Amino acid sequence: MTDESAGDSGVRDDSRPVVYDLAPDCTITDVSPDEHYHAVVNGVVDYGVFVDISDNVSGLIHESNLDRAYDVGDRLVVTLDSAKDNGDLAFDLPAFDDYRTELREHEPDITAIDDLETGETVTVEGQLVQIKQTGGPTIFEVTDGTGIVSGAAFEEAGVRAYPDAAVDDVVRINGAVELHDDVRQLEIESLTILADDTAAAAAESIDETLSERATPADIEPLIEWPAFEPIFEDLVDLAERLRRTVLEGRPIRIRHHADGDGMCGATPLQLALENFITEVHADPDAPEHLCKRLPSKAPYYEMEDVTRDLNFALEGQDRHGQKLPLLVMLDNGSTEEDVPAYRNLAHYDIPIVVLDHHHPDPEAVDPLLDAHINPYLYGEDYRITTGMMSVELARLIDPSISDDVEHVPAVAGLSDRSKADVMPRFVFRAKEAGYDRDDLEAIGEALDYAAHWLRYSEGKTLVNDVLDVGCDDSDRHERLIEFLAERAERDVERQLDALEPHVEHERLDSEAHLYRIDLDNFAHRFTYPAPGKTTGNLHDRKVTETGEPVITIGYGPDFAVLRSDGVRLDIPEMVTELNEELPGSGVSGGGHLVVGSIKFVKGRRESVIDLLVEKMADADLDESLSSTAPLE
Repeated sequence: MTDESAGDSGVRDDSRPVVYDLAPDCTITDVSPDEHYHAVVNGVVDYGVFVDISDNVSGLIHESNLDRAYDVGDRLVVTLDSAKDNGDLAFDLPAFDDYRTELREHEPDITAIDDLETGETVTVEGQLVQIKQTGGPTIFEVTDGTGIVSGAAFEEAGVRAYPDAAVDDVVRINGAVELHDDVRQLEIESLTILADDTAAAAAESIDETLSERATPADIEPLIEWPAFEPIFEDLVDLAERLRRTVLEGRPIRIRHHADGDGMCGATPLQLALENFITEVHADPDAPEHLCKRLPSKAPYYEMEDVTRDLNFALEGQDRHGQKLPLLVMLDNGSTEEDVPAYRNLAHYDIPIVVLDHHHPDPEAVDPLLDAHINPYLYGEDYRITTGMMSVELARLIDPSISDDVEHVPAVAGLSDRSKADVMPRFVFRAKEAGYDRDDLEAIGEALDYAAHWLRYSEGKTLVNDVLDVGCDDSDRHERLIEFLAERAERDVERQLDALEPHVEHERLDSEAHLYRIDLDNFAHRFTYPAPGKTTGNLHDRKVTETGEPVITIGYGPDFAVLRSDGVRLDIPEMVTELNEELPGSGVSGGGHLVVGSIKFVKGRRESVIDLLVEKMADADLDESLSSTAPLE
């Protein structure tokens, strides 16, 4: 009885055995022992009959298993008894009369993208990560977890091929692997959107492969440091997230504070990500399109910055079919001042991760973040700099850069005046790599100088050469450092000479020295060093001169830069109190316990500065808090 039969009720019995009707292009990979198939006799011999179950799959029914004589062309149902290593198949006849038939399409051999070779015709399964319409073909980028490759499909010039396909669809693509402008590319012959169980199985396989390849390298930190251990564990998770982001074809946009520590964090991370993008993508231009780094002048994410980033991301989505990027915030992004910008990105579901060491407002920012790593969240403080953390993050993503970045944590620590107890070990590690203390300080000074003139530009090659990360000419690095550091020192001395006669000094009740300077009236404007750096340099000079607790305020029409040594200011808390006690003054800003900046309404400057001084006078002395302490 065939699959057309039914019981007395007219309802078929779905518990009947299944007999598969194979599609003509099915191969041996589509069959399994003990399964049943529709067959056609293609030859009769003394020892049995040969049958075809598809155009590509044939085998023998031995005469001992036959129940009658058969002729060529006869149709019957067979059971696959065994498959030998040489490809020979042995069939038997099943012991049932009633059955149901199911069609089976060919399940092709799937080639991993990482294994594609030019000249082959292959089938790949993956997830679409980008669809770009050109004036000619439609370009589909697909990932299977092992890599990402572009496929070109041509309908007609400028007309979208496979219009039903969308980003994130799981697809099966068949085509020839060819070179296009020296880049490996699939010439698509067919693209099928997978559905139901097939799509689910493919998606599960892709996810497993992505998870496996996203796993970071198993490495140890450059310096053994108990305080850093819990942070390092979370850096491993963040590295996995960033590696997976690359594998999924999502762009990454790095925003960092435009100072020495920020650049020490961003430059190694950019290098590591670009190396991994090159490894994953067949296109050597992919790093340029998928990893962007930009400085931020403020130590928080300003609306001007987020508007530019959002506009760039939306243009990339519209013009190039890209996914919206993952935003990485370095050396900024932890405070309440970042919230308006984050909320703007939330309208487009853009993921955000933060790696920072400024005093955080986790209750304000964490609901808007996908990850937040900050020493304060682990019971530590700003002495663990962003550059120190980001170097380890970069090494986890691409450990091959380790030798190139050994000196960077020391540059970051000196640039940010870290008083971490492991700073001498970082400096010694850098010395072993060929950078003595003077070299490190000169690199930090040159970075600040370059950052000032780059303003909002990336300056990738210049910054890489200054920091000597990804630099291909060590002589150029040394000449550049000598030139920039010398110019920076000259400009700093000129600025301090202009300020010195106008610095106001008083001794607070706590015995701390307070120095004030009106930067708007007595400093060179719109040149190096900027107000923050100018205040820091003045402060460093006074700490050296007095050897006692020092507070320095450099102020302009609507801002103030604050520095202290030996005094526990808690600048973020002062900002909160100033807003409560001087309503309408518009005080904002923050920073660390000993370094920070604030903004306010111009007309309330005198009130804000006077109240700020009152609070500083009441602050406790704490000799352990220093922004300029020399290394032993």
